[in-house]
Amino acid sequence: MAAALPVGQTINGRAASAGVVRGRARVVKSLSELDRLEDGDILVCLTMPPPWTPRLAVAAGVVTDVGGVLSQAATWARESRVPCVVATQVATAVIPDRAIVTVDGSEGIVIIEAG
Repeated sequence: MAAALPVGQTINGRAASAGVVRGRARVVKSLSELDRLEDGDILVCLTMPPPWTPRLAVAAGVVTDVGGVLSQAATWARESRVPCVVATQVATAVIPDRAIVTVDGSEGIVIIEAG
């Protein structure tokens, strides 16, 4: 497992849903952890399976380790008009839970603002 990145570091991925949002990262690894997602949080996950969709109304943005522009996460984000970056390969390992992050879904980057 990779170590958490320091404040100011950028994670690169693929732009999947346009827009920029800043919020608290919520690293979620299973459906049972989705209850921790609160209004305005940025969902950080390996991938976003379809059963997660009904619980995501509160997410302000999405960051995934895997997936492409046609993935469930990217499609949901575009339909919901929230920024999304996919295919970071490392987000769940290097973004600390509850860190403040900026997601730029237009450029495909995530910036760790505060730990």
